[in-house]
Amino acid sequence: MAETLALAHEASREERYEALSTRWAALLGAESNRMANLANTAAVLKEAFDWHWVGFYLVDAYRDELVLGPFQGPLACTRLHHGRGVCAAAWDTASVQVVPDVRKFDGHVACSSLTESELVIPIVVADLVVSVLDIDSSTRGDVSVADVKGLAPLVRFLENNWNSWE
Repeated sequence: MAETLALAHEASREERYEALSTRWAALLGAESNRMANLANTAAVLKEAFDWHWVGFYLVDAYRDELVLGPFQGPLACTRLHHGRGVCAAAWDTASVQVVPDVRKFDGHVACSSLTESELVIPIVVADLVVSVLDIDSSTRGDVSVADVKGLAPLVRFLENNWNSWE
């Protein structure tokens, strides 16, 4: 089933988050496939906020690393390892990483030379990080705790539905 989403780009970031906050169930709720839902989530966020890259890295428990999942944007790193980069920091600590300037993040993994700021939010299910939502901006200082707050309804929706999706 196709769902349409119209968000005014003239709207403030907060207004766009507010508009999305009540739509996640309508946009994703009817689909039972996790990859399809993650792909559409990345597409909606990329379109709504015009970030450089938006996507998910999934925990590959067998290999104990993060593997690239659905995303929107240019070519990405395929696998990420413990202790290296912003995504790994979110995974290792199960905590949000807000990096307004990636040059100041020790050990930053530059999958794209255009990334200036990065936000990574862990998706935690049953006390385990199962994935991370990774957002890269080509503008320094473009991500903040306001984005974490704005994305909170989405993150809760993903965490609450993760195990019910195939």
